[in-house]
Amino acid sequence: MKNVLALNCGSSSLKFGVYACDAVNCRLVLEGEAEEVGSKEGTFWVKDGAGTKLSDKKLRLENLAEAAKHAFDVVAQRKLYIDIVGHRVVHGGPHVLEHTLLTSQIFKQLTQAEDFAPLHVPPALEVMKAAQASFGDVPQVACLDTAFHRDLPLVSRCFPLPKEYFDEGVRRYGAHGLSLESILEQLGDGIPPRLVIAHLGNGASITAVHKGKSIDTTMGLTPTGGIMMGTRTGDIDPGVLLYLRRKEALAADALEQLVDRKSGLLGVSGVTRDMRELRQLSRTNDDARLAVDMFCYQVAKAIAAMAVALYGIDMIVFTGGIGEHDAATRAEVCARLRFANVLLDEKKNAAASSEVQSDGSVCVIRVMPSQEDVRIAQIAARIVQ
Repeated sequence: MKNVLALNCGSSSLKFGVYACDAVNCRLVLEGEAEEVGSKEGTFWVKDGAGTKLSDKKLRLENLAEAAKHAFDVVAQRKLYIDIVGHRVVHGGPHVLEHTLLTSQIFKQLTQAEDFAPLHVPPALEVMKAAQASFGDVPQVACLDTAFHRDLPLVSRCFPLPKEYFDEGVRRYGAHGLSLESILEQLGDGIPPRLVIAHLGNGASITAVHKGKSIDTTMGLTPTGGIMMGTRTGDIDPGVLLYLRRKEALAADALEQLVDRKSGLLGVSGVTRDMRELRQLSRTNDDARLAVDMFCYQVAKAIAAMAVALYGIDMIVFTGGIGEHDAATRAEVCARLRFANVLLDEKKNAAASSEVQSDGSVCVIRVMPSQEDVRIAQIAARIVQ
């Protein structure tokens, strides 16, 4: 067994887990998360492999590198020797397309890919540097969210732009690949030919999977594209950005802040990006209700579009924080798909059963956990061993 430290770096959070892995199994030994990094509202919690909480406290950590060092101290205090470190990388750019051992050359190429995911790649690189400083020669692995989509067919990979831009790397890369791989791992031999996975959380995407391979997905060049998200616009008329550039004189940095941090559920509601809070507020707040309605509407439209890519649907999987835990969102999305005979069972859905479709539904509807951290550990162990 090898102890693998899985590091899942977000834009303002860091999840970490230690897994004991062999060629077949990965067993959780320790896990934790630093949330709201950079904020005075920051928290840090740790649990053992059985789910017993070892620590839960308010803790201000200035940046993700500092959060990583704090996590490494916890691992050391538990006397856990680390054999392998695996990192979630949201975007590898046009040159790093596969999960790979982290070398100086790969690190350089990932640095060149920062503009593809400016919210996620720079902090992930800082965490990599912190891990190298703490663990020395321990092998490290870059696990890419874009790897699952590397073989997208040209018809879905290409944007309607002059070919020279495609040759420069302007194309659809997709995201949430580690989550999608974890769903396929859980389905095992039960993967249907025509599968749609709705990863719904602060970041959200819909992916069409044909016989285990991604053939289309909503996220595009960057994780900003696709359906609306917690603070991201998703797809909008590019003329909107041109209009704002001309009329409001918004520079690139200001536009980036707008489409990545100030829009989506937060922008429409004007109060929060949190779906749980929005559902409470939507009873009396029209803007909150509109944000919820827009989100469910866009998710349903995207699932219907993936049915075109797949020539039908055999199974829909809801995953991610919203997809797994918000029964109301699942119900509202599926209500819009009743025309295609996608039928939800209200009682099963409320109980978040594994399968929540009703009799007569054209497809299976499942609720499954996203297991990104386990997948990082599995990939890292496989590549090193």
